[in-house]
Amino acid sequence: MRVAIIGAGMAGLSCAQKLRGAGIEPVLFDKGRGPGGRMATRRAEVEGETLHFDHGTQFFSASNSAFVAQVDSWQRAGVADIWEAAGAHAFVGTPSMNAPLKAMAATSDVRWAQRVEVIRRLDNKWHLSGEGLDHTCDVVVCAIPVEQAAVLLTDAAPDFARFAGAVDSDPCWAAMAVFSETLELSDVTRGRDAVAWASRNSSKPGREGRETWVIHGGERWSREHLELSPEEVGTMLVEAFFAETGITPCETVHLTAHRWRYSTPQPGKTPASLWDAQTRLGVAGDWLIGPNVEGAWLSGQSVAAQITSA
Repeated sequence: MRVAIIGAGMAGLSCAQKLRGAGIEPVLFDKGRGPGGRMATRRAEVEGETLHFDHGTQFFSASNSAFVAQVDSWQRAGVADIWEAAGAHAFVGTPSMNAPLKAMAATSDVRWAQRVEVIRRLDNKWHLSGEGLDHTCDVVVCAIPVEQAAVLLTDAAPDFARFAGAVDSDPCWAAMAVFSETLELSDVTRGRDAVAWASRNSSKPGREGRETWVIHGGERWSREHLELSPEEVGTMLVEAFFAETGITPCETVHLTAHRWRYSTPQPGKTPASLWDAQTRLGVAGDWLIGPNVEGAWLSGQSVAAQITSA
């Protein structure tokens, strides 16, 4: 059975992991240059020092027993650890948020910088195509963000495409800052208006170097300022950060911002994954079961289970 997985984020890599356990070696295609997505880490050169910012997912938790076991495995491998500042059951990747993804990708056949633009069913096979890409397989799994899935599946699986198209996602602006002074604040601060979250990124386990901060705008604030430039938003978020925490403002040594246009999907009551046994097409993602790392992992496991039982 030849299986292709479109998307090498947490859902896609989780699916590949379970398939390999069943003796199936899938091929994954991802348009990115490496593991990340919303578990991405941004690197910046500041005054001769390389600093890192987890500008997307800040931490993850585990409640499902299978995912708890997976997180335990990551901890033993040294690619995840508890970040007590965010809670007794808050975990982060170490030394960067995308470390668990890197570990999973290292044991998978991932074709990076490969954008799948069209999937079509012909002669009882799936054909994937894109720039410099022509791949044929028996089973295909779509494990990309919901907005992209809605487009890619339009012709191949219109019912699934409509399902994906009905899901809304909240936006989020993220500012990454280095200040001229150490801030007298706790490592995690939850805001009340413009700022939804701020954390001393350098306080996470496995991080080194000078103090760094990540500031996330609230959903409403981010939506209202969605089309502003990163330069404008970065300045505004830092000003709001100082105003809402009440500490004395200081200069920024480094400041940039990233717009997550589709940050947090808002799924309704849906299955953990979608599966069409007749055409052998599956869909996985955190937008199906829960907008977090655990949801993405469980969704990937779910569609893999349906493939192996087909």
